[in-house]
Amino acid sequence: MVVITLDREQARRIAVRAQLLDAYRPASLVATVDHLTLLQIDPTAAIAPNVDLVSWSRLGDAYDHSDLRFAIEEERSLVEHSSYVRPMDDIGLVLATAEDRMHSSLFDWLDANAGFRADVVGLLAAEGPLTAAEIPDTSQVPWQSSGWTNDKNVDRMLELLCRTGDVAISGRRGKFRTWDVPERVYPADLEVPAYDEARAMLDARRLTSLGIARPTSKVQGEEIGAAGLGESCVVDRIAGEWRVDADALAAMDEPFEPRTALLSPYDRLVYDRERALDLFDFEYVLEMYKPAAKRRWGYFALPILHGDRLVGKLDAKVDRKAHVLRVFAVHEDFPWEPAIGDAVDAEIDQLATWLGVEVVRG
Repeated sequence: MVVITLDREQARRIAVRAQLLDAYRPASLVATVDHLTLLQIDPTAAIAPNVDLVSWSRLGDAYDHSDLRFAIEEERSLVEHSSYVRPMDDIGLVLATAEDRMHSSLFDWLDANAGFRADVVGLLAAEGPLTAAEIPDTSQVPWQSSGWTNDKNVDRMLELLCRTGDVAISGRRGKFRTWDVPERVYPADLEVPAYDEARAMLDARRLTSLGIARPTSKVQGEEIGAAGLGESCVVDRIAGEWRVDADALAAMDEPFEPRTALLSPYDRLVYDRERALDLFDFEYVLEMYKPAAKRRWGYFALPILHGDRLVGKLDAKVDRKAHVLRVFAVHEDFPWEPAIGDAVDAEIDQLATWLGVEVVRG
């Protein structure tokens, strides 16, 4: 049996190309999300929200936040579902695998609030789209948790009903999501396949977007690895098995055209921190929850990609009142050649231009 062996440079280039972070630029936002399979929604906007940072890092100045709103609310080619923006074409697959994102206790709470559930769906059918604040709390059993969701009964009910496919997110009113019945958001011919078929399709799409991954890898219960799919391989000087997408493997000998990019901490190139450490020798921890004195790289430091290497972190923040991007530090993971520094500086300038602010360094 022939064992596929990749050197680390080959593995890194597969990963970078799969995440649309080489010199190739996708044709549109919808094409970008379709390939990446999802954009994680996170409200942190020290520089820009994650959905915008990931989109800009692929599309450059061709991307505007209004493109996202148009695709979700007008074109319906993308859809917000739970904590992600996904291609509308994938929503049937997501609904078919809802059980993967639903612990049995969540179903128990829904069952205990059958009347509340019916009230929410009935109100949306009659008057939607509505924000959570416009929906009365008629819960029979309040939601209990040790965190921020405690007693947020309406918000929790809407989130769970979105996962089960009983309601849908139709758009946003300012920062607040608007909710409606799925018949007015999802396609009329929506098909929800059997679980096994849907799970296999989502896993295959994820591996295509990653290029190479461990056979299985999870973050907070979410599978972010290959789920056993792809071609088995080993990567030189890294212990253990990897799985590589067959198409990425076939394209490995095509010329690799590098560029420099500033990434969100939630970017899927670095989201699997162990994978980033294995393939890129890149150590990263999101430090926004740490006291300032204990941070090594900054509140919301952006990983820096140069070619096929993750080379450092950018500690910066947008001061919207002053209309400036304040660059506190650029952390080099190793001593940079002048060309890397110049390329990173140019990308910081491009980021500021896209944000419509000036750069203030130091």
